[in-house]
Amino acid sequence: MSETPIFRHVVVKDPPGEALVAALRAELKAAEAEGRPVNIGAARHSMGGQAIPRDGHAITFDSPSVEVAGETYRAQAGTRWHQVIAALDPLGLSPKVMQSNADFGVASTFSVNAHGWPMPFGPMGSTVRSLRMVLADGSLVIASRTENPDLFSAAMGGYGLIGLITELEVEAVPNQLLQPSFRTIPAADFAAAFTAVADGSVPMAYGRLNIDREGFFDEAMLVTYTPIEGEIPPVTGSGLLSHASRAIFRAQLGNEWVKRRRWGVETGIGARLAGASSRSSLMNEPVITLDDRDPTRTDILHEYFVAPDRFTDFLTAARAIIPGSYQELFNITLRWVAQDPTAMLAYAPDGPRIASVLLFSQEMTARAEADMARMTQEMIEAVLAIGGSYYLPYRLHATREQFHRCYPKALAFADLKRQVDPGLRLRNALWDRYLAEV
Repeated sequence: MSETPIFRHVVVKDPPGEALVAALRAELKAAEAEGRPVNIGAARHSMGGQAIPRDGHAITFDSPSVEVAGETYRAQAGTRWHQVIAALDPLGLSPKVMQSNADFGVASTFSVNAHGWPMPFGPMGSTVRSLRMVLADGSLVIASRTENPDLFSAAMGGYGLIGLITELEVEAVPNQLLQPSFRTIPAADFAAAFTAVADGSVPMAYGRLNIDREGFFDEAMLVTYTPIEGEIPPVTGSGLLSHASRAIFRAQLGNEWVKRRRWGVETGIGARLAGASSRSSLMNEPVITLDDRDPTRTDILHEYFVAPDRFTDFLTAARAIIPGSYQELFNITLRWVAQDPTAMLAYAPDGPRIASVLLFSQEMTARAEADMARMTQEMIEAVLAIGGSYYLPYRLHATREQFHRCYPKALAFADLKRQVDPGLRLRNALWDRYLAEV
């Protein structure tokens, strides 16, 4: 849906060190001589072309490296989260925060300012102590909250526009054996219940809402995980129930009965069958589990962040907008995100947020694309009206005016970017759409 032509795709397999830096400098020099942009990625799951330089040099990292020291680890930028988990698990450790799937690259998670569902933390970048990156002029810099803090703040959620990250020092936490608890409540009561467990009393929690049109967003399920005593088993991947859920998940297309039955399964037998698991195993989930195999459709994510006391306003807006679209909503997951005082392009700059992650199945047609853009803009407008924000890694359907209202520090970000990259060598679709003309 967002095809983007490139000039060259380069896979870099060098471990952290001089060889990796030299390879990046060579690409930057070649791109400068040709007047072409550069951008970097790992798993390349970006939906809107934010990790792809149009007609430029697309660099993909593919050389995992993890070194653990105490409760921190140093990872090569392209290391995937399942590789981090594999390195930490034998040492009794677990990532403090990571994305909800284990396929993504560590630096990519930092660069899109992604969050996870461990409680009660902010985005993954809040657990990064320092990083190394190559700037557009080829210089290698270290950035942290005390060293080059402006570069650190801009690179966190900067979508690769500030520099090419080579490695990061990140915090880990002890692994735990966790027992889940499931609670079904009215959706209007969810924010208060979620806030009550955001005091650090539980290490992991998330929520869901029912999505059938008859009772759209009327009920919520709060899932919390409590530490228990017992031997922590070696990390595993998706369980049988997770894989078996794919058939039910995909059968929801155009079928309200299946949507109601799925909600009944999740809040009923699914809750009763769920057992204890390690913290790391819970996060070691691949994207492929619920893969869409229909060539005529594609999965589209939205994500909105609202203050807990405005969550019922979000429900009201969603009920008014989403059912009137052509889109098929398959799932909504609710996560807690603590305040983010660091990132320039922060989506939770002034307090905690409830993140609503919506997964739609969209026809790959012009009609559906136009409807998705219309619906997205209506949702963004409604969320901005209640003091919320939307997430940037997805389709670039927001208007320029909505982008700048949602991210008021975008102009300062663009000014800093032009200082460290006056030739605008590091570019992508996000820059071209929203920042190139400011």
